[in-house]
Amino acid sequence: MDITLHKSQIANRKSKITITGSKSESNRLLLLQALYPETQLKNISNSDDSNLMMAALKSESKLVDIHHAGTAMRFLTAYFAVKDGRETVLTGSKRMKERPIKILVDALHHLGAEISYLENEGFPPIKIKGKKLIEHRVALNANVSSQYISALLLIASKLENGLELTLNGDITSMPYIKMTLSLLDELGIESSFKNQVITVKPNTNPITPKTVVVESDWSSASYYYSIAALSKLGTEITLSSYKPTSLQGDSALADIYKHFGVSSTFNNNSVTLRKESTNMQPLNLDLKHAPDIAQTIAVTCFGLGIACHLTGLHTLKIKETDRLVALKTEIEKLGGQVQITDKSLQLEPSKKIHPNVSIATYNDHRMAMAFAPLSLRVPLIIEDAEVVSKSYPSFWNDLKSIGFKITE
Repeated sequence: MDITLHKSQIANRKSKITITGSKSESNRLLLLQALYPETQLKNISNSDDSNLMMAALKSESKLVDIHHAGTAMRFLTAYFAVKDGRETVLTGSKRMKERPIKILVDALHHLGAEISYLENEGFPPIKIKGKKLIEHRVALNANVSSQYISALLLIASKLENGLELTLNGDITSMPYIKMTLSLLDELGIESSFKNQVITVKPNTNPITPKTVVVESDWSSASYYYSIAALSKLGTEITLSSYKPTSLQGDSALADIYKHFGVSSTFNNNSVTLRKESTNMQPLNLDLKHAPDIAQTIAVTCFGLGIACHLTGLHTLKIKETDRLVALKTEIEKLGGQVQITDKSLQLEPSKKIHPNVSIATYNDHRMAMAFAPLSLRVPLIIEDAEVVSKSYPSFWNDLKSIGFKITE
């Protein structure tokens, strides 16, 4: 389904939106709940990814298909490796079969796991024979996807001797690693992180029953930051449920969007974004700790006609699509000028945006949502708009509720 976003403006200068729980937190907690059923969860993400994760964890079938859900693929590879006596074939979409899993599988092999490739070496689908893992020391390059690291940490307390994970080199996406460790701590699982070595103690006892409330998704909030930046002075959008001390790396948005004149005020589990001023200065930013908001930021800069140089983007090439190539292609269709390397993006300032351009989304939810705020400047078409269900199913309805004009 393609949709047309007509040139819009925020209907009410003070809008409110409720966003469901963080996909990142939800998927980690769902796996931990499967290992420790005493845990109760509230405000779980309603995203496709989290629904697929939930279904996979409850599935008794030998074949588990997680479609486009990359986080689920990585976390479940580790989870099924420790399910003693269970044999599982883990597969996904055509794109998922092109996304590497070798680094994680090699680490699990080193710990004693039995995992084999069914098609191409290093890629899903994979066959996993669950067993008790005795070995407890493993090393990984620290600049790999943090999901590989988190996958190992999430199962670590169920290893016979726990886990000692050494990270070599410069660490990417540190907030996501810290998020995982904080959630382990919240459940009472002991861990430490010193000098690039993460240690998680084994835990054979039931944990104290508790209810964990998932904070709303900061990646989803990014699109409203972009909308506020592209709106008139005085525009306010209130989002819930958010807190100033977040586990999510994308909460860096509150700081980053000050550059675009957008302030963030926290009050009673919500955050109010307000367009306070206009700034046309170029933006230079290293996003190695929050690469998922790169698309939103690049499109905000393009919409405002300012230059930006974004670095730390090397993990974007192995996402739902090669996000750097996709960004370059779509922004250039709109009249922008973009140069990319394998880890950076340079956008030149642009005075004009071509109207009525059809934006390809490449099976990537973030492409659809990142470009949507541009309809505050020009009408545009979003192809395969239902792709947003991967992380934010109510996105188009929420945009309509604040004044966006959308037709199928």
